[in-house]
Amino acid sequence: MTDLTGLRLSYTRAELRRADLNPDPLAQFQGWLQEAIGADLREPYALSLATADAGGRPSVRTVLLRGATPAGLTFYTNYDSHKGRDLSANPQAELLFHWPELERQVRAFGPVTRVPDAESDAYFHARPRESQLAAHASDPQSAPTPGREALEATFAALHDRFPEGSEVPRPACWGGFRVAVQEWEFWQGRANRMHDRFTYTRSGEEWQIQRLMP
Repeated sequence: MTDLTGLRLSYTRAELRRADLNPDPLAQFQGWLQEAIGADLREPYALSLATADAGGRPSVRTVLLRGATPAGLTFYTNYDSHKGRDLSANPQAELLFHWPELERQVRAFGPVTRVPDAESDAYFHARPRESQLAAHASDPQSAPTPGREALEATFAALHDRFPEGSEVPRPACWGGFRVAVQEWEFWQGRANRMHDRFTYTRSGEEWQIQRLMP
């Protein structure tokens, strides 16, 4: 195996000063996300979602951000999936966005709630038809399957059950979660590991900004 101890990069692309920060962390995040999209990065809206079950066992996986508003950060999944069960038992999560080409990352933590059914319906029907069918085929998500052939057979049967031109209903077990962010952290890589890190934490209706040691 390659010796990993000598592999490292020095980050020299940019700096992050207190004066650069928007007083509203959502606006700061939206600005960085837009820069990542504008840089043609691959799926810059992808994030690592960390959850824990009722016993505290952590899990992490990649999902896609589908909304960033004052109400929170939204993603969609099967409610009976591993992450869905975690969030039912322990409704809080941390999200991590990593844009290595920009030498940046953002962390966001907060309590999690389900989005209203009407909102989940609207997003579900905005998805490609094949993705709608896949949401049915993979239910219950995270459960064992006898093999790829069984999954493909289920997918094919759904094409017959919901022929082209018919509406594919949203599965009752599929919908959105929203993280009401209570703490943000913005990280900009710097040379010699002297990174810039700032947190935003709630203080009533205001946000307190603090620089952290790298």
